[in-house]
Amino acid sequence: MSSSSTQSSTQTLPDEVVTEAKLRWVDLQSGTFALITVDNGRDHTRPSTFGPQGLASLGAAIDEAVATPGVVGIGVTGKPFIFAVGADLSAIGVVNDPSIIEAFAKLGHDVFRKLGETSVPTFAFVNGAAMGGGLELALHCNYRTLDASAAGLSLPEVFLGIVPGWGGAWILPNLIGPQKALDVIINNSMNQNKQLRPAQALELGIVDAVFEPADFLERSLGWADDVISGRLDVPRADIDRSTWDQIVDGYRAGVEARLHGATPAPYRALDLVQAAKSRSRDEGFAAEDTALTELVMGDDLRASLYSFDLVQKRAKRPVGVPDKEHARPVTKVGIVGAGLMASQLALLFARRMQVPVVMSDLDQDRVDAGVARVHSEIDGLAAKGRVSADKASRLKGLVTGTIDVAAFADASFVLEAVFEDLDVKKKVFASLEAVVSTECVLATNTSSLSVGAMSSDLKHPERVVGFHFFNPVAVMPLLEIARADKTDDATVATAFAVGKELKKSCVLVADAPAFVVNRLLIRYLGEITKAVDEGADFDVADRAMDPLGLPMSPFALLQLVGMGVAAHVSESMHAVFPDRYYLSPNLQRLLDAGLQGVWQWGSDGSRTLDPKVDEVYQRGTTTLTEEEIRQRALNALADEARRMLDEGVVAEAQDIDLCMIMGAGWPFWLGGLTPYLDRTGSAEAVTGRRFLAPGIASVPA
Repeated sequence: MSSSSTQSSTQTLPDEVVTEAKLRWVDLQSGTFALITVDNGRDHTRPSTFGPQGLASLGAAIDEAVATPGVVGIGVTGKPFIFAVGADLSAIGVVNDPSIIEAFAKLGHDVFRKLGETSVPTFAFVNGAAMGGGLELALHCNYRTLDASAAGLSLPEVFLGIVPGWGGAWILPNLIGPQKALDVIINNSMNQNKQLRPAQALELGIVDAVFEPADFLERSLGWADDVISGRLDVPRADIDRSTWDQIVDGYRAGVEARLHGATPAPYRALDLVQAAKSRSRDEGFAAEDTALTELVMGDDLRASLYSFDLVQKRAKRPVGVPDKEHARPVTKVGIVGAGLMASQLALLFARRMQVPVVMSDLDQDRVDAGVARVHSEIDGLAAKGRVSADKASRLKGLVTGTIDVAAFADASFVLEAVFEDLDVKKKVFASLEAVVSTECVLATNTSSLSVGAMSSDLKHPERVVGFHFFNPVAVMPLLEIARADKTDDATVATAFAVGKELKKSCVLVADAPAFVVNRLLIRYLGEITKAVDEGADFDVADRAMDPLGLPMSPFALLQLVGMGVAAHVSESMHAVFPDRYYLSPNLQRLLDAGLQGVWQWGSDGSRTLDPKVDEVYQRGTTTLTEEEIRQRALNALADEARRMLDEGVVAEAQDIDLCMIMGAGWPFWLGGLTPYLDRTGSAEAVTGRRFLAPGIASVPA
């Protein structure tokens, strides 16, 4: 690309943090070696990205290295702990001209491909995070080494609503085959942006060697010297092209079963990988340019960037939280309960906070079973190499059990995880208040009950707070922290400090029925079950939300949660909001029949209606289409979200979206809940206004 066209692109991407390519020369046994370091001048909290100026800098460094007489090889590495993480998406997110995106996509190809088309060998010394275009930069090189401590290795584009657009969709399948390439491009990406470990990258053939961090660059240069001199041969596995189409078609069927066409990115990625079997490099790169331009100009990427901003920024700086200086130190934790949920919580506190954790229950057998469950989990972690044998012993020593509430006397944070019954929880807190210090925080893991009601009879209700986890505790990142009317700043600040230590994304919510996630999900599920009660077919109702690409269909979600739990929460919400929260009599009929769901699942993932369902389920005669049911559900969600904002359950719509992304697994490319309601028109149709301004989580006008 000419300097004038580069300048034009530069002017259209605002506020680019320029990643400069710094060239230096290294003397190897085989001759002079050009080493390029890409560095944006920031610390590790701002990884190196590429905008037009950064690409121009890299292109100039490569050209200079190639033009230098006697150069025997070229290497690219990054600043400490970071290789590079791809395009500057924050700048791209405000562009509304497709010609700008197309020029930028082509510029990336033009610069990166220099490394794959030089007259001397090229090497990527991947010394840290390499995501998206950063990993693609490495793929353009002839050879790759990797730091054994590197984290953040992935092609996350599909997760963000786009495709690998700087060579990855063509180079990777031609390097390691379509099956492995699609595992990285689609499966890992759609699995909450799962990252590769260095050993996996080596096994897949993405990198050629892995070296320890202490002397990574030195060993990488020595390894490159051996390759250049011919002392070391780096074999490449042959790619079986006879099964290429069959593999891609099988993957396509899996994507369709999961997404039902809800977002175009994975389908475009499949098309690119399938065509990479026979396309030339030029043809493959041109197709990537086209796909990337079209997808960037869609709403899914903009919604994904909005989601990314929520997860990376808002979750780390929650709105409305008292200053952390108010937080009290936590040196011992109590868990009231020793069941499955309580055991998960005890393990989490012990692992993350490294403080003594005491579990309690009504009898010794339950206590022993709970502690044994935690210890068994720790042994499992040790067996998998997740913790050392010494650390496993220390963790097990931190978790103990008791039937005597007096064991909580010196605890500074006690969390109850008992049966979801208000009277039971009030009795628990009353017994705790009799023994704990006045500064001990009392937390409840309730999913739907009033925190204020639980603490209403206490002498010190100001130190009671909602601390609502999501199941499975170790996996789900959201923690809803509920402030009751009398909860003081010190308690809230301590709760957030603890949540941060637990590595959870915390959102401050008001003490309102079911808080955020459950309040929305129960309203939504109520609309689905009501449609079936009126006469809709189970299959039709369960497919109604397919266009959103949610992690689970409605009745699959009910089955996962458990009919009993769903019925209990529905009853609680119906008691508070009887006009909006539908209580299906058929749920109780299913429970009475011993059913926990309506589907029977085959080993191949197929589903059929349990024959017992038709025996007990009483339905009307109204026929409803998928579209009608979906619109009902979306309208209900729009109505409830607006009510929650009007009631001050959370500070802003962004908190609702963060909760749905982190607590319910809603896809990044939806932007959570409210952007989707805005884009589909449900927000304005039901509430008379949008949740977010035009251009937020959507293409700017």
